[in-house]
Amino acid sequence: MGSTGSIGTQTLDIISRHPDRFRANVLTAGRNVELLAEQALTFRPDKVVIADSEQLPYLRQHLFGSGIKVEGGLKAIEEAGTDDATDIVMGALVGYSGLIPTINAIKAGKTIALANKETLVVGGSVIKPLAQQYGVDIIPVDSEHSAIFQALRGEKISQARKIYLTASGGPFRTFTLEQMHNITPEMALRHPNWSMGAKVTIDSASMMNKGFEMIEAHWLFDCPPDKIEILVHPQSIVHSMVEFIDGSVKAQMGPTDMRLPISYALGFPDRLSEPDFGMALPQFSSLTFESPDFKKFPLLRYAFEAINTGGTAPCILNAANEVAVAAFLKGKISFLGMGELARKALDHIPVITNPDIRQLMETHESTTRYAESLI
Repeated sequence: MGSTGSIGTQTLDIISRHPDRFRANVLTAGRNVELLAEQALTFRPDKVVIADSEQLPYLRQHLFGSGIKVEGGLKAIEEAGTDDATDIVMGALVGYSGLIPTINAIKAGKTIALANKETLVVGGSVIKPLAQQYGVDIIPVDSEHSAIFQALRGEKISQARKIYLTASGGPFRTFTLEQMHNITPEMALRHPNWSMGAKVTIDSASMMNKGFEMIEAHWLFDCPPDKIEILVHPQSIVHSMVEFIDGSVKAQMGPTDMRLPISYALGFPDRLSEPDFGMALPQFSSLTFESPDFKKFPLLRYAFEAINTGGTAPCILNAANEVAVAAFLKGKISFLGMGELARKALDHIPVITNPDIRQLMETHESTTRYAESLI
């Protein structure tokens, strides 16, 4: 799900390295029809799906005679993860768009390799019970959650004293609040350590990404927010840590390469042999950790506020942030304006305490309309 994005292309790279273990049988994309067609001819899936139905003629023309089934439109995207031949669904769609496809894949009994954190941010209260009902495993793909997942193997979450989510701090870690008034989209898109899509890169620069990861960790590991701590770790070598009640800490380390957690999720419970990946530890003379600055990065504070409020509050924050990021990338609001927009949405949109999926969808839509009206 999302084969043409950063996670999607790296997932296909892992698949190509292990043709004896994996086959991509369905590929979906939003609008990048040229790359989707190229991927289809390379990996020969049974089916490809493009969300933008206007691109269907191009896709059908380029795949004519290949035997690959071609579909398009939102409904086809929502059902793409339910294919009978699918064992694992890699959820790599951007933002809120991953929610309904993931729910449908869970109902179809598929193992979910989850890279789309907004699915749990928005709908964790629905997704987790649903996965338990259908006996479906959700394996995290985010490097931080993969690290926690690995650290907790063989352990009991009840014996964890604290989960530490590490953050690079992004490109503006050392900026003053005054300097942050002059941040441009071009500056924010230059992440110091990771190569990611535009949305995730901006969220990393604002530290909204880390707030979403905290909410995701809450749902993934049944861990209360007050036991989750954010640590800024500029080297990005320790991907996250778990401290246990006896005072010991288990940390997962690795290079800044998303193919490692992707490989772990696809191969789980086995580790796949990846001889090209690794790290030379002697080159890291020091690993440092510091607390984040909640004044410079208020979106991180709002994430803790939203999960403690519960109900639809995280959904409101996510929807407002999606609008804010898009507006910032188009130069319509400032970098700090993204936090201001989210604050107004959290203050304006009513919170529903125990929402069902319909209420989550309605909250997303009403928040989006309100945030766009502010722009």
